[in-house]
Amino acid sequence: MNLRDISKLLYQIKLTNQEITTLFEKETGFSLTRYEMLMFLKEKGSCSQNQIQTELKIDSAAITRHLKILEQKGYVLRERNAENNREVFVRLTDKAIQELDACGKEQDQDRMGISLSLSDEEAEQLSQLLNKLHLNREQERG
Repeated sequence: MNLRDISKLLYQIKLTNQEITTLFEKETGFSLTRYEMLMFLKEKGSCSQNQIQTELKIDSAAITRHLKILEQKGYVLRERNAENNREVFVRLTDKAIQELDACGKEQDQDRMGISLSLSDEEAEQLSQLLNKLHLNREQERG
C-alpha cells in the first residue's frame, strides 16, 4: 500500500469517526470518552484515577478535566486515598447508574438512533482489523 492510499484510508477513518462520535453524543448526551469512563467505572466499581487513565489511554490532564466535568454533573465522586494523598479514587453516583441504564434501554429499544449499519459479523471483523492495527503499532514501538 503506497503513502497516498494510506492517507486516503486514514482520512476516511477520521471523517467517519467524527460523524459517528458526534451522533453518539447527540443520541446519548455523553461524549464517547466520558461514556467509556462511566462504563468502565460501572463495570469495575470504585477504582483509582490512574486505573481509568491506563485503561482508556488518556493523559493525566485530560482525565482530570473529564472527571471534573463528570463530578460537576453529579455522575462521579472523587476521594483522596487517606493512606496516600496523591492517589484519587473514583466511583459512580446513583444518578450516573440510573442515567446509564436508561440510556442503554432507550438505545436498545430504538435502534434507529445510533446504528453503525453493520451486521454483528461485520462489526466483529472491523473490531478485529482495528485491534490488528493497534497491536502492530504497539509492537513496532516496544
